[in-house]
Amino acid sequence: MALSKKDRRIKIKKRIRRKIFGTPETPRMSVFRSNKQISVQIIDDVNAKTLVSASSLQKDIYSQKGTKSQKAKMVGELIAKNAINTGIKQVVFDRNGYLYHGKIKTLADGAREGGLKL
Repeated sequence: MALSKKDRRIKIKKRIRRKIFGTPETPRMSVFRSNKQISVQIIDDVNAKTLVSASSLQKDIYSQKGTKSQKAKMVGELIAKNAINTGIKQVVFDRNGYLYHGKIKTLADGAREGGLKL
């Protein structure tokens, strides 16, 4: 029997997470995408702590008009600004089982434009 869409993504996610690990020097930037919103966290896997997070549900992004891709770019720029303010300059990008195109790619490009090194 074929895997469901969710099970397929989780299988890909596990395969990615075997190779990607966030350290205090280069934490992991993990993306979660739903049908309407997108959120991102910068995680130190050694200490199991979320260092910085941003979401399209935050007031300054949620209140603005635009497409979901445009909001994903705003979230990327916001996470980059917050990360740089906390002293994080470089991260390891974890696409979390999603394909690297569309909103995920736009978020990563926004983070790069914000000054974060992926």
